[in-house]
Amino acid sequence: MFSSQASIYLFTIPIFLISLTVHEYAHGWMAYRCGDDTAARMGRLTLNPLAHISLFGTIILPLLVHFGWAKPVPVNFSILSKRQIFMVAAAGPLANISLVLILTVAFHLFHLSAIPLLGNFVLMAILFNIILAVFNLVPIPPLDGSRMVYAQLKSPQAVNMYQKFSRFGMFILIGFIFLGGFERVILPLVALFYSLLGLPLPTFY
Repeated sequence: MFSSQASIYLFTIPIFLISLTVHEYAHGWMAYRCGDDTAARMGRLTLNPLAHISLFGTIILPLLVHFGWAKPVPVNFSILSKRQIFMVAAAGPLANISLVLILTVAFHLFHLSAIPLLGNFVLMAILFNIILAVFNLVPIPPLDGSRMVYAQLKSPQAVNMYQKFSRFGMFILIGFIFLGGFERVILPLVALFYSLLGLPLPTFY
């Protein structure tokens, strides 16, 4: 019998890899549709999780702080229009939301609450994909939300301000997390979205 913590880790590892892979693949797929074959030429336009694993972000960091990332899919934004940049940036979160909706329908349709192990796996996958989508929509570089904002900027002054802001994006993002932004902003939005789906919380024994 696994402990609750061990069960969570067992469920989280494959969910983490699959969700990040879907997210990154969606970016690469949309970029390819927009005329940028960079990801395809570099072997990153694939659903193979091994192609997207970052030693530090995907393996080491999650073991330390339960937080991490995959290797970003390479995109040549310089050849894309602002509309295309928006589409490429939005593709990742939209892929995760699509996965959430598919899994939610499956959970209700097949009454997975009656199958605790499978039901909990699906619920964890739904929850993680909501978190991934909502977090990536935060408009702080290098998150997807920042590129979506950039794609809406019209004036050269606004673009210049964004570029200056983006230089410090990672520091601002780290500050956002350490000052409680994840708990105070991201998690309440995730909880709201999750509650709208009419799903129970995952449980472990």
